[in-house]
Amino acid sequence: MSKDDSQPQPAMPQLNAPAPAFEVRTTAGRRSLSDYRGRWLVLFSHPADFTPVCTTEFIAFARAYDEFQALNCDLLGLSIDSRFAHLAWLRSIKENFGVEIPFPIIEDLSMTVAQAYGMIQPGASDTSAVRATFLIDPEGMLRAMVYYPMSNGRSVPELLRLLEAMQTSDVHGVATPEGWQPGDKVIVPPPQTAEEAEARRQDGYEYTDWYFCKKEIAA
Repeated sequence: MSKDDSQPQPAMPQLNAPAPAFEVRTTAGRRSLSDYRGRWLVLFSHPADFTPVCTTEFIAFARAYDEFQALNCDLLGLSIDSRFAHLAWLRSIKENFGVEIPFPIIEDLSMTVAQAYGMIQPGASDTSAVRATFLIDPEGMLRAMVYYPMSNGRSVPELLRLLEAMQTSDVHGVATPEGWQPGDKVIVPPPQTAEEAEARRQDGYEYTDWYFCKKEIAA
């Protein structure tokens, strides 16, 4: 066994499994995962307060806050910094950029939440959370994970798009193609039997082949 192999590996949460529970202190008081039951939650980590890339991300999340709220979704940030550092950074963002951050930030000095969600990546840093984003559904199930390197900011519009795509799939029992946007056609699930495959051409969909059909959905 090599030296690297002997090091403990970060825990990794599983898609379509319950998201790791937490009860934490934030810039808006105590929060737990159960507080968000019945709503979607975007939980996202950043390496450190008072860093330029993270500042651009928080500004983008703040500007999209109402759009997330309209989709029944809350935002919750995290870094391995104290609440006092968080508060000072939020004040700096407001003073320097004119943007007020309307969502809480978790204080995770013990790295408990970061470890539970696999936000600590030894290949990047043993002490800072990478740019990880977790989309948790109203039942507390982890539905998507997106990781970015420390050097590059994530795309908030893409996270909004992904959230709405998943909600559309849940409501209509469909899949969404690459780059799908609200109003675009969706993909019909493929047939499950030879008989269904044979009849697929007559089902009224936009037919390309038995396994590839699209349809429009009501707005």
